[in-house]
Amino acid sequence: MADYDNDNIFARILRGELPAVKVYEDDHTLAFMDIFPHSVGHTLVIPKSPARNLLDADPEALCHVIRTTQKVARAVKRALNADGIRIMQLNEAPAGQEVFHLHFHVIPVYEGVGLRRSTEMASAEELEETAERIRSALT
Repeated sequence: MADYDNDNIFARILRGELPAVKVYEDDHTLAFMDIFPHSVGHTLVIPKSPARNLLDADPEALCHVIRTTQKVARAVKRALNADGIRIMQLNEAPAGQEVFHLHFHVIPVYEGVGLRRSTEMASAEELEETAERIRSALT
């Protein structure tokens, strides 16, 4: 497995070098809106500690990131009245991983509605409005 790249996009977001529409943050994790959502409300959850993916992550960091993933998934479901939540986590390029910093996708799904391709960038207004709804549903 390749080494962790400190210049990946999520590491740059964590350092404040790139913007993100934040949903939740604590000492160990960050959750923010995916700018190429598969569904309105598609949120990413990452650890603040460096890890290329689940295979090389510190077990303690995994505990923190899965707790935050659960918390955010509950808020997304509640805020957006989703019928279900898809949690997705990919490891290495052949599995579909594109950003090599451990992350979990929280994707709301609705009965009878398919997911859209992730090639459409969401507007900043849509992302902020959806993030506010999710933030309001966090408990």
